[in-house]
Amino acid sequence: MEAASTLIDWRIGAGLWTASAMLLWLAACVSLGLLRGVHSRNPWTAGRALTGAAAAAALGCWAAHAVVMSRDPLAFPLSYGVWTIMAGLLLAFAGSAAGLWLAAQPARWPLLLAGVLLGGAACAVPAANLSALSLTEGLSWRWEVVLLTALLTSLLACASFAARPARSDRRPLARQLSASALLGAALWVANVGMVLAAGVPATARPGGLGGLGDGELTVLAVVGVPSLLAVLLMFSVVEARLKAALRRTREELMHVAQTDALTRLPNRVMFEGRLERAVARVDRLGHSLALLFVNLDGLQSVNESFGQSAGDAVLREMADRLRGLVGRGDMVARAGGDEFLLMLTGNPSQDDAAQLARRLLKSLNEPFVLQDCEVTLTCSMGVTLYPQHGGLSKLIAHAAAAMHAAKRNGGAACCFFEPDMVVSARDQADMLRDLRRAIDNGELELYYQPKIHAPSGQITGAEALMRWHHPQRGMVGPNIFIPLAERFGLIQAMGNWLIDDVCRQIRDWREEGLRMRVSINLSVHQLRQDDLVPRLVDAIQRNGIEPHVLTCEITETAAMEDTRASLKMIERLAAVGVHLSIDDFGTGYSSLSYLRQLSAGELKIDRSFVLDLESSADARAIVDAVVKLAQALGLKVVAEGVETEEQQKILRQLGCDELQGYLFAKPMSAQALSLWAMKNEGPRPLMFRPSLFGDTLSPEPLH
Repeated sequence: MEAASTLIDWRIGAGLWTASAMLLWLAACVSLGLLRGVHSRNPWTAGRALTGAAAAAALGCWAAHAVVMSRDPLAFPLSYGVWTIMAGLLLAFAGSAAGLWLAAQPARWPLLLAGVLLGGAACAVPAANLSALSLTEGLSWRWEVVLLTALLTSLLACASFAARPARSDRRPLARQLSASALLGAALWVANVGMVLAAGVPATARPGGLGGLGDGELTVLAVVGVPSLLAVLLMFSVVEARLKAALRRTREELMHVAQTDALTRLPNRVMFEGRLERAVARVDRLGHSLALLFVNLDGLQSVNESFGQSAGDAVLREMADRLRGLVGRGDMVARAGGDEFLLMLTGNPSQDDAAQLARRLLKSLNEPFVLQDCEVTLTCSMGVTLYPQHGGLSKLIAHAAAAMHAAKRNGGAACCFFEPDMVVSARDQADMLRDLRRAIDNGELELYYQPKIHAPSGQITGAEALMRWHHPQRGMVGPNIFIPLAERFGLIQAMGNWLIDDVCRQIRDWREEGLRMRVSINLSVHQLRQDDLVPRLVDAIQRNGIEPHVLTCEITETAAMEDTRASLKMIERLAAVGVHLSIDDFGTGYSSLSYLRQLSAGELKIDRSFVLDLESSADARAIVDAVVKLAQALGLKVVAEGVETEEQQKILRQLGCDELQGYLFAKPMSAQALSLWAMKNEGPRPLMFRPSLFGDTLSPEPLH
């Protein structure tokens, strides 16, 4: 009690404590606002944010204490030692920086240490300011109050750090204000507690001159520091808004980058990301999921018939239908072109996936309305189940393999994945690799199947058919490797080789005395080659043969794909002098008016009609109509695929000009055909037409 009576009480009004509290709350808002920038990946930005946050806390504590001490807290004027104040500020800045840096870390365990560091820093400022007083006697400290103040300040600071909003918080402003209030309270408690802990002896008087006066201190505290805090607060707000705007822009760009522009569906990139997360969740729960790969059949025909805009409209409509069939938690995306991906979650079974596939097939079979016309399209679909059908990396590939299997079976169907589908895909990849080397390695060879003059039974020519002598697989038929070459862009090189080799063989036969007329097949890809006619002319001239001994067969489907371009190419071929034939006639959609414009010399009836001649009256009626049509147009008629004597008899009765098929001879090598013609060593006792033998006139120059 005696010691207490020797101390002078502080004379501080309630208004000053309130003003200091408001100032400390502002400092806390600025400090925590700037602290968000510590998470920046840019070290300069993070360092700047941490420096500003620590400075706001330290200067706020100093200014609040100066405000409290601004109105004669003692009975005599006060002055302060500058260096002591500066040392306190530096200590407070260092402690605040360390504490705030720990508070910004993602882990929660450093929060207690962060609170202790900031609490110590907050107490250091008023302690240094009080110690800087110029008095004749030193202060008397109540250490129990100092310890209690430090403890309460640390706990409140720790609570404020824990209350800070996380990045994913939906209400960050409310939590930010709460955290700022707690931190402001911590700093205020430090200021109040340290003032109450410091006692001034009753005999103390002002010390020497030369220190910082309380008036100057008040001006700095009331004007300078709040202005600096206001600037920092403005900077914090502007930076936060800029970051929010940048974040929104980044999210919008990410959304655009992961969204298909035409259908507004997620694209494959977003789908694969969602699929990866779904697989992780499925693994965790022990469930399954289904993946459907959908391909729209016949979209190219829509584009060609109605235009690209109509095809786009079909894709948008298809996207809407798919979107309406998937449930909550499921996902539909556009994989590209006319392909779509669907992910079925919710632990589906194979029956669930099959049921969804049936609904999809039914929905997509509904007509599309295009330019006041109803167009019905189908789709091919492949389905895989996870984890039954493989891991994450193989899931989409397996679904695509199942879809291609459905398409090979005619389309408009759904196939579940089976392991042999992947084996077929790998086998196809191996074959494609080998096919690229086949021409250079001399593995391709031409076989020739004779054509028979129907009335006389004499051989009049042959068709060149490509074979592949694979070093491991043996003889590979064109039905296997020709579609592969067309799909992967090898058909042009193979077609060029065929033209050169056929012309060379015609020359070799002519030198042996055999004037064999040979037919070659031109694919739709070759008809698009601008250099097709120059290559053909070059091969004919280089080998010194007559153009009319070469027949170019063009399928009806290829001729009708782009009628204007096809007609132009056919006219160029006819101008060269080669013989032209329309192959697989009856399977396309050629009109009589277009057929009249073609410079073709023959029609070749598709083997599918010949196959059913003996059992189908419809097939006989179709062949009869084709023959009569050709005769009316002055065209020769060739029937291929003749395998029985009855088929031969019917075709002769209907008036076919030439026949071709296994009944007469299978495709054979050039040497075998030569031996048959020159030495009569063949599979059947057939005669070659006399016109195929004898001298050949020199060909006229081609223009």
